[in-house]
Amino acid sequence: MVKNIIQSIKSVLFKDPLSLFEEEKAFVKQPFYFKGNNGKGVILIHGWSSTAYEMRRLGQFLNEKGYTVYGPMLKGHGTKPEDLENVKWEEWLNDLEKVCAEMEKETDRIYVGGTSVGSCLALLLAQKKKNISGLILMATPFKIRLEKLMVFFAKLTVNIKPFNKKIYPPTFGSATTITRLISYQKYSVKSALETFELIQKTRKNLQQITQPCFLIQSKSDHIVIPKSLEEIYNRLGSKIKRKKYVNKAYHTFISDIKNEYVFEDIAEFIRNN
Repeated sequence: MVKNIIQSIKSVLFKDPLSLFEEEKAFVKQPFYFKGNNGKGVILIHGWSSTAYEMRRLGQFLNEKGYTVYGPMLKGHGTKPEDLENVKWEEWLNDLEKVCAEMEKETDRIYVGGTSVGSCLALLLAQKKKNISGLILMATPFKIRLEKLMVFFAKLTVNIKPFNKKIYPPTFGSATTITRLISYQKYSVKSALETFELIQKTRKNLQQITQPCFLIQSKSDHIVIPKSLEEIYNRLGSKIKRKKYVNKAYHTFISDIKNEYVFEDIAEFIRNN
């Protein structure tokens, strides 16, 4: 029995993410739910134009530690890029409030983690749901490289060229990343403008966030500028705050990292708060 449990944990922790992806392709466009046994729940929110799968490995890890974990699929994701075009960010937030209400029925304490735009939604959710016990904020796009220029061109071209092909930077030590494999390969310019609006909303009233927060960002993030994490950290109203930088990692690093110390750190944060 113990041997089987150890083997199960190892299959999630130490297996190459890309190899695991090949085995789990059936789950790429699906939300996930893992029932736990310790009375605590974790909601994991994926990033814009991606799918819940990018949070799945972290969800499996936390479930092995007893947590009930749910990774919802945000509206307009996991299907085709056109389905994202007319979705408002308020719809994502409203859906997450419903997810939180359902989790409240099953667990005594709730934690929320998000990556990229998912972490923006986690921050807004925490302002509405004060009973959330803690936040794990990964790659939060608080300060974005060339943001004003990107918004300008998006507004200029949204009606001329409604979709653009994604452009990715060089990878670290592999031919591709999980995020590239599961995300839409083109994006709606209208939806991009919607996410910029969401990000701007997130920048307001951070002092109202009083729950414990764990902020994590890659030093090599090609989208978020390095000081972004520090600015969020300093503006939060939380008395309990922790921050961490990871090396040689992509923007939405959580699905691709092979060094699982980040998973362990997240589990420790939840356990202590």
